[in-house]
Amino acid sequence: MLCSGTGPRIAPEILRLLPSLRLVVTTSAGLNHIDLSECRRLGIAVANAGEVFSEDVADMAVGLLIDLLRKVSAADRYVRQGLWVSKGDYPLGSKLGGKQIGIVGLGSIGFLVAKRLEAFGCSILYNSRKKKDFVSYPFYTNICELAAKSDVLIICCGLNEQTQHMINREVLLALGKEGVIINIGRGAIIDEKELVQCLVQGEIGGAGLDVFENEPSVPKELFDLDNVVLSPHLAVFTPESFKALCDLLIGNLEAFFSDKPLLSPVMFE
Repeated sequence: MLCSGTGPRIAPEILRLLPSLRLVVTTSAGLNHIDLSECRRLGIAVANAGEVFSEDVADMAVGLLIDLLRKVSAADRYVRQGLWVSKGDYPLGSKLGGKQIGIVGLGSIGFLVAKRLEAFGCSILYNSRKKKDFVSYPFYTNICELAAKSDVLIICCGLNEQTQHMINREVLLALGKEGVIINIGRGAIIDEKELVQCLVQGEIGGAGLDVFENEPSVPKELFDLDNVVLSPHLAVFTPESFKALCDLLIGNLEAFFSDKPLLSPVMFE
């Protein structure tokens, strides 16, 4: 079976209709649309996009953050509307260098985000399922504590039962009025209603969002906020990443039919 993250969920009722199924290949890195426990029970292998999208998504996270802090999109609108002439200079943005960056999910994407932001002179903190021995960044088991220590919170983890609405009102209030959040993971990792409320009421400093809870629907309250940058779930999509994805999908299928190891197998926990 070849599937995507935007199609129907590969649930037990679908798998039961396919008794000969032995492999599910998904075009996404995320796996929340596949019932992995049922696949494991039935002996069905799963392959995903692996790290094909990691660099592009990391670039987008940094791009959203720079846009948000330096008010690039908001200032662009200001100029296009002729307001520079009528109202004068636009309010100043904020420097990226020196910021404390809290990364939620230090996997392949989170690590690439960290390395990029280190080059800007930022300090990296992180939360992940477990501490990573290969980095010296401070590790926080508690998301609220991480948010309280961070100027910026970047969501890089996957969506599952444990992470759904993990970023709730308590976490957002810990981030604070000057803090900003970037989400290039999945929309439902953040409690979207609480996020909108915190932004409208000025309880956090801003947000850069590539993903939303009920795509393609986006809360209309966000449209008029200059401290919010919106992107239509495009972080993974470049011509280069599409080509690399096609090569990987074909490679996984060739490996499967040649009885060789998959190129990007999902390891069941």
